[in-house]
Amino acid sequence: VTTALIALLCLSAPEGVSLLVPQPSINATVAQNILLSVDYSCRGVATIEWKHVSSRGTTKIVEWRSGNYVNISTVYKDRVTIFENGSIQLLNVGVTDAGYYFVTVTEEHGTNIYGTIVVNVYEIIYEDLHFVAVFFAFLTGVSAILICFMWLCNKSLHLFQKKTHKLTASNTEEIELETIEC
Repeated sequence: VTTALIALLCLSAPEGVSLLVPQPSINATVAQNILLSVDYSCRGVATIEWKHVSSRGTTKIVEWRSGNYVNISTVYKDRVTIFENGSIQLLNVGVTDAGYYFVTVTEEHGTNIYGTIVVNVYEIIYEDLHFVAVFFAFLTGVSAILICFMWLCNKSLHLFQKKTHKLTASNTEEIELETIEC
């Protein structure tokens, strides 16, 4: 159905080039792989160019011409995979990969068509919560051990005081008994 729609658009378009962006907005988390999916068609040879625009500026990602010429930016060299339909896949995205991705399809006669995909990249928060939970469990365990140790020390101290008090009392009774017998 999509291919038939693209072919119909291509035949009806006077320029002879069409571009379909099925998912104009993508939400991802850090370290995830994302597919910036597009599908283009044209009558001649096309050049596809992808750019990333964010608050940090504009970066050219990749440019290629229908399978025979590929120019990948050094920043994205090991992180991008290109597909013949014009799509690209970004591997291991980070927060800095959030922004607008512009694709330009240029026909050999100079006709251009543009597409945009908005990418939002979120950090994984549960890792921080996991660290807090483990740290809290550790502190709870240490507190329990210290409380048990303090109880044991207190119990030992009371036994020791009771024993010395008993010895002192027995010595006093012997002295008192001796005085009475004299």
